[in-house]
Amino acid sequence: MSRRRPVIAGLLALAVPVAVALGGCGAASDGTATGAQTPPQTAASPAPQPQYEEQAVDKLQGNPTAVDPDAGVRTNFDPNAGANTTDPAKLQQPLTDAQIRRELEASGIPSGGQAAVTADGLAVAPLGAPDVVKTVISAGNQIARLPYRYGGGHATWTDTAYDCSASISFAFAAAGLLDRPLVSGDLAQWGEAGPGRWITIYANGGHVYMYVAGLRFDTSGLRVTGSRWQAEPRGGDGFTVRHPVGL
Repeated sequence: MSRRRPVIAGLLALAVPVAVALGGCGAASDGTATGAQTPPQTAASPAPQPQYEEQAVDKLQGNPTAVDPDAGVRTNFDPNAGANTTDPAKLQQPLTDAQIRRELEASGIPSGGQAAVTADGLAVAPLGAPDVVKTVISAGNQIARLPYRYGGGHATWTDTAYDCSASISFAFAAAGLLDRPLVSGDLAQWGEAGPGRWITIYANGGHVYMYVAGLRFDTSGLRVTGSRWQAEPRGGDGFTVRHPVGL
């Protein structure tokens, strides 16, 4: 896992109006699925379009990083020193895969042929998984505990909150599977039909989640455990089943 210093996105003023226009994920803040309709725009204030040229996937440099100080990350914030006092150098660093595996072994959780989830809500890839699957899991860990926001993560890769489709797009982009965020309806037509060997996507016009090495990655899990990674499965009725090509 990359140990790059996390960074805090400072583009909320730009991201919010664009994200509302692009959302497409449809999961409500309490984890329930809703419609994917875009809120109406007035003629006097057309929705700006995202500049994907500035968010090229080659600028991700392996695994992109996003940290929200409201998501349980301890910061060096001084309420008397103004609004911009969070020091990225003081942010808690993510655990490495080796550290997570040691925690798993110490806790007695079996490490079989599928991914496991730690008590902190992070996923550990099986040793035999392809590198691309391990990268998807590593990127998913970086945003697993960040909050949900409709349209979050669609205007910029690095955001403080992500909706369901942007969460999956983020993990796929880090592994080189996508070059821009897709909405849930697009993911229902992306890749190949049917379940995959390592990754399976369940998508419709209102919501999307996936299984990676048998572990569910789903924004609805935030209200259950505080993490997108969930050991418990969910029903797939009403969803189109797809998978990345070759996985």
